[in-house]
Amino acid sequence: MSGTDEDAFRIIAASPEGVLQSELWKILGVDSRKCSRIVKKLLDLNRVERIEHRQDGIKTFRLIAMKGPADPYCLLAGDELIPCVACEEDCTIEACNDLLDWIYQLAISDAEESYSTSEKTEG
Repeated sequence: MSGTDEDAFRIIAASPEGVLQSELWKILGVDSRKCSRIVKKLLDLNRVERIEHRQDGIKTFRLIAMKGPADPYCLLAGDELIPCVACEEDCTIEACNDLLDWIYQLAISDAEESYSTSEKTEG
């Protein structure tokens, strides 16, 4: 995809409720015809969905970004898997003891690793 296609996708993805196609071409600074070609590419790649929308009696389309598969590396910190993956507790991030313990363990291992690395370079 071209830079403009990626820019269009980023704009659409940044808005949870989507973006009207009639507004997108103005935001991108392209004409409506070029915008239609960009939207067609995004539709063909299944990166967006297009829903008919009427605004002041005029038909346009609301463009909504499709959610892609989660990046598995977002669930890892080093080699450690985030505990929330298999958790069945009904908690919030701010009040999750398992997550807090996991974060502390990561911090401790990072500190220990940094300490041992600095000892090696000094010694």
